[in-house]
Amino acid sequence: MKSAVLQLPGLNRDRDMIAALTKISGQAPVTVWQTETDLPDVDLVVIPGGFSYGDYLRCGAIAARMPVMQAVKKAAERGVKVLGVCNGFQILVEAGMLPGALMRNASLKFVCRQVKLEVVNSDTDFTRAYETGQIIRCPVAHHDGNYFADNETLKALEGNGQIVFRYADGTNPNGSVNDVAGVMNEKGNVLGMMPHPENLIEAAHGGNDGRAIFASALEVIAAA
Repeated sequence: MKSAVLQLPGLNRDRDMIAALTKISGQAPVTVWQTETDLPDVDLVVIPGGFSYGDYLRCGAIAARMPVMQAVKKAAERGVKVLGVCNGFQILVEAGMLPGALMRNASLKFVCRQVKLEVVNSDTDFTRAYETGQIIRCPVAHHDGNYFADNETLKALEGNGQIVFRYADGTNPNGSVNDVAGVMNEKGNVLGMMPHPENLIEAAHGGNDGRAIFASALEVIAAA
């Protein structure tokens, strides 16, 4: 699997993501700076977490307008897989690549802890290694992870199987509507999620619950 990790000012989880992709795929991803207008030939593009541009205006709003995001949009239109984690999720929403909005946590506080996730849809390129209804652990670290969409959009997301992860067992850390923790586009190749699967992939992390997200994509790409 050939992958790329975007780098923008303020993102601070790129090293974690690079390490996870290298360990799971056996090949180090290329890094792509914000001013690039073209992407290398890759199978997967990842936008990691952090605080791009200091979260000014709205989280991800400035980053979504950088030249590299136009290249990411074009790649996604061609079918390249795109994963946005935490701030990466916010950037995808601000770029119009995923529906909804991510608002300030209901507690108005930064939340950093482990939560439980329900795998709502295991029939995706990112979740094939899980089972529908499976409960996994995953860490979160965010201040603006409160997912919101209007009733009509939520109904469409539910009906299309676009809600991929929910916070489970009362561990919703931010007040997200319907406990939504991760959504994907209609085409099924763009996934955004607030929790950090890259930080739970090996024994040194205390478990490997997040590993299957990357392993699923690797399996699909290898079989193509």
